[in-house]
Amino acid sequence: MAIFALLVFLPSFAMASNPMFAENTENSIALYIGQGTGSGTLFKLVDPVLWNFESMTNLMLQYSQPMEIFRLPSRMNFNLVQNFGYHNTEGLSFTAIGVSWDVAIINWRGFYLGLGVGPYMRDSKDRYVESRLVFGEKFFIGKNISDNWRAEIFTLHFSNGDFTETNHGFNFAGLAINYSF
Repeated sequence: MAIFALLVFLPSFAMASNPMFAENTENSIALYIGQGTGSGTLFKLVDPVLWNFESMTNLMLQYSQPMEIFRLPSRMNFNLVQNFGYHNTEGLSFTAIGVSWDVAIINWRGFYLGLGVGPYMRDSKDRYVESRLVFGEKFFIGKNISDNWRAEIFTLHFSNGDFTETNHGFNFAGLAINYSF
């Protein structure tokens, strides 16, 4: 019942403009840079106490277009991902391509808070996740820093939803810069 109420009443608080895009723009490009926060649970998205920094860096280039989901400002994304594991013995480097959808749940005075989800296809398997297909979940807080520029703090989780026996997941926290045009 609470989820139903959220879906019915939350859109009425949404502002007409999309905080993830500048006014009268239909495209954006973003660069995400994240540090590995350890394998494990999806709860690492919102609980920094669980983070244990690992020797991994994640770069993601994202192209987006605005949309609405349940009348909430949203964006549809095409993502190119490169994960760098610093030590060859770890075997945790991979390249991935995917699509995702982000929703700005709260939009207040130039700040926005949102969630995202989407499927990704990786080029390799590793000891953290045994499949090439993974799902990405993202939590982010953004700020409009000028007419066309936004900055975001994000956490990102990749796993395969326990489709295989080995599914430790990848977790990242970092910063993103977004340009709307």
